[in-house]
Amino acid sequence: MTGYSDRVMDHFMNPRNMGEIADADGVGEVGNPACGDIMKICIRVEGGRITDAKFKTFGCGAAIASSSMATEMIVGKTLKEAWGVTNRAVAEALEGLPPQKLHCSVLAEECIHAAINDCRTKNGLPAWAEGPEAGE
Repeated sequence: MTGYSDRVMDHFMNPRNMGEIADADGVGEVGNPACGDIMKICIRVEGGRITDAKFKTFGCGAAIASSSMATEMIVGKTLKEAWGVTNRAVAEALEGLPPQKLHCSVLAEECIHAAINDCRTKNGLPAWAEGPEAGE
């Protein structure tokens, strides 16, 4: 893989938090039909904070690295804080992605949002369309 940072290569070759969480509090799954990448993130939430996050990704090295980094970035955060982890933040934490692979970090952001909304709806709360409302 050429054009990837050392950090992308590290997360691709040594992915963190790969796997699933049995009885996860939230599960998000997204895909990109154009490239075929499929990403799934499971979260465990205790006391309002994400205490564990795991992923399974079928896709390219950039998609796997984005999933790995995204799960590292959301553990320890509240749902509101985790919602704020953007695709740009994931790409920056990976020390950049080639322009043709930025969609992988977009998938990671969308997958985090899907897992958070799954957690919220399982707990009788409305899904966030654009993010936390004021006061939440």
